[in-house]
Order: sequence, then C-alpha cells, then structure tokens
Amino acid sequence: MAVLVVSFVFSLIFYLALTAGSGTDILFWSTSEAATGLVFSFFTAVVVRKMLKGVHVKSAIGFISPARIAKFVIYAVGPLFFSMAKANIDVAYRVITGRIRPGIVKVPTGLRNDFGVALLANSITLTPGTLSVDVDEKNNIYVHCIHLDSKTPKPEEVCGSFIKWARRIAE
Repeated sequence: MAVLVVSFVFSLIFYLALTAGSGTDILFWSTSEAATGLVFSFFTAVVVRKMLKGVHVKSAIGFISPARIAKFVIYAVGPLFFSMAKANIDVAYRVITGRIRPGIVKVPTGLRNDFGVALLANSITLTPGTLSVDVDEKNNIYVHCIHLDSKTPKPEEVCGSFIKWARRIAE
C-alpha cells in the first residue's frame, strides 16, 4: 500500500509541475487538468505498484539519500563534465586528422551493485569517443574506444576517475 501512495504522490507532483500554468481554477491549474492529473497519477501508481512488488519503500527512499544526491551532483558538474569537454576536443582532433585506432577494452570495475555498474557504463557512453558495449557477470565493462594508445590500456586511460566516483556514489 505504501508503494501505491508514494508513487501516486510523486506522479501527481511531477504531472502538476509539468502542467503548471494551464489555468487559474485551482491555483495554477484548470479543473480538467487537475482531474486528468489525478486519474493518470492513479493509473501510474497502480502500474508501478505491480512492477515494484516486494520492494520496501523505506529501503528505496534510503537509497536516495541527500549525501548520495550531493555526491552525484558534484560528480556530474565536475569530473563528468570536464571529461566530456576534453573528450569532445579529442574526438574533433581525431576526426580532422584521421588518427584513429579503434578497439574494444575490458575494464574491470570491482563494483558490487547494478546501480554502480549502470552509472559507470552510462558515464563512459556519454563521453564522446567511447561506448559501453557489454557487461559480463563479474561486472566487467567492455568499452569500444575510438583511439587506443596501447594494446592493453589501463582502466584509468579509458574511463579516468569514473570508477572511483561510481564507487563513492553507489556503494
């Protein structure tokens, strides 16, 4: 029941935030828009409840802690942003000069949970010139790189400090 209520409230808040300013009947919304939001939020909550059957709300809310969110924001604004900027320049250089030596590299992550692996894989894929291709059962990520300096590069050469940050945020 708690999952239903929490997902209904979050869905309704999200819907109302997206449709703010649609009228003036009820604060910033028209009556029909507010009613539509209630109906869609209820159906969304029912679907989410079935999908999250067996998940405890307290553990899910505890996973999204303010410290974890702060670490993620610092990571996104700092290391991820600068790595993306640096990689954009590198890819532009490689495209202009034609100096490309593509290859696939196995990156051992050492991460223990799926959230950390997904965060790392998405960070690698967002960085131009690299693409996360596969993840094996030991949470090693296979990364396609547009240019490899050596046949066996170190994980830091492929994904920088992303592994350390994924560990800080996810574990």
